[in-house]
Amino acid sequence: MKNLRENLIFSSILIFSVLLISRLFFLQILKGNYYRALSFGIHNSFLENVEKRGEIFFSGGEPLAINREYFFVFAIPKKIKEKEKTARVLNEILNLSENEILEKIKEDKNFSLIKEKLSEEEVEKIKNLNLPGIFVESKIGRYYPQKNLASNLVGFVDAEGRGRYGLEEYYDEILKKGKNLILTIDYRIQYQAEKLLEKAKENFEIEGGQIIVAEPNSGKIIAFANFPNFDPNSYKEFAKNLEVFKNPGTQNLFEPGSVFKPITMAAALEEGKITPETSYRDPGEIKIDGWTIRNYGNRVYPGQITMREVLEKSINTGAVFAKNQIENSTFLSYIQRFGFFEKTGIDLPEVYSENRQLKNGGEVNFATASFGQGIAITPIQLLRAYCAIANGGKLVSPYLVENFKKEENLRKILSQKTVSQLTSMLVSVIENGFGKRAKIPGYYIAGKTGTALQPKFGEKGYSEKTWQTFLGYFPAYNPKILILVKLDNPKTKTAEYSAVPIFHELADYIIRLYQIPPDYE
Repeated sequence: MKNLRENLIFSSILIFSVLLISRLFFLQILKGNYYRALSFGIHNSFLENVEKRGEIFFSGGEPLAINREYFFVFAIPKKIKEKEKTARVLNEILNLSENEILEKIKEDKNFSLIKEKLSEEEVEKIKNLNLPGIFVESKIGRYYPQKNLASNLVGFVDAEGRGRYGLEEYYDEILKKGKNLILTIDYRIQYQAEKLLEKAKENFEIEGGQIIVAEPNSGKIIAFANFPNFDPNSYKEFAKNLEVFKNPGTQNLFEPGSVFKPITMAAALEEGKITPETSYRDPGEIKIDGWTIRNYGNRVYPGQITMREVLEKSINTGAVFAKNQIENSTFLSYIQRFGFFEKTGIDLPEVYSENRQLKNGGEVNFATASFGQGIAITPIQLLRAYCAIANGGKLVSPYLVENFKKEENLRKILSQKTVSQLTSMLVSVIENGFGKRAKIPGYYIAGKTGTALQPKFGEKGYSEKTWQTFLGYFPAYNPKILILVKLDNPKTKTAEYSAVPIFHELADYIIRLYQIPPDYE
């Protein structure tokens, strides 16, 4: 028994000694330069020990944000005697100017970071030179292997290890705990959507744009593309314009234009004040409180015009007529019911407008809101509203992360009768109206175009710039996919010529990719 106790004590001491020696070897040999720098009183966030951050993956497992080892070179200036010579040697390796390096190693500091994210070749050359006062070390840092792809969606991690913008910001605490995120985003569709926005830049000279693809029944986001974008690996290079880091789909307000007309129709249909075949005579213009409302291009449509035709031809006076069949307070309550005065609940940084000017406005404010001018919303709010039309009247919350989805209480905002009537009207837009370019043989598609003037920011009135938007879902009577395409000031007259062809190309790609069965031969 005594021998057993002695053996146990000896074994414990031996194990402890091995662990201690291993730790000393790690600290003194493997991380010697690191702690040598610290011994000089360095305090820099670049060198702080950071726990492994959770990683982010597309739905198919493709990596979006991962952790990897980075090498960096730093100096302890007090240990460098031949500063000019050192700068000259490093200049040949690091592709930095001699003066730039000299400034860094002449600084009266105990530590000076010279360059981070070194190549393997740079690391090897510097180590082989063994320059006094110059050290190479490594750290675990964030890496975005897709570069610009989905950059406005993911955001980035800053030098202090904090998630900034996008998913990195929204899920910062969860990611800091080492938990991974599995996204709902399909890499293939995301890639295709971003390519289409790049093509829109070439063809239409857009200033910006978004494409959002969702499953309308659940709110699952399949793609969320933005233009312009940035490379999160080198976010500092884009810091002169912080707007580029934002996700305009959730953080920028816009006036939707005629894509808002189905919301107006939904309210009047639900209240039983109109049917798709209710008709009126187009007066060409309507005067309200000294303001004149006209149709696009000052057009006048002769004879009796049905509500179905109002959407097909996108007639402003028809939207005003439909709105006038209900009280303004009722119209306002439906706008609220569709979620336009609240956040959608998507798992991203998000803004919304309370639209006080509309709520407190006069008759002309409600009239223009009926066709989507004078009301400020976000693209994700608009997509959410169309999901309710497509899915049978349920207001869902869009979401991006599969493994941290919140439970939600679905709100039923429209009857099945209303959504069936409205869907048939939106199918007519594609079959007979301004949405014909969205048509795909074999499929019924429901959709609506919208071209809205942009306000003159900082002053009254509207500019000549436009927002051009199209939303569509398919198969119309059993929707699997809903797509929003919004373009900022494309060099075309209306969305019929810009957003609609983009929708068509992406919808056709998704139908083939997911092998969605046709409605008819």
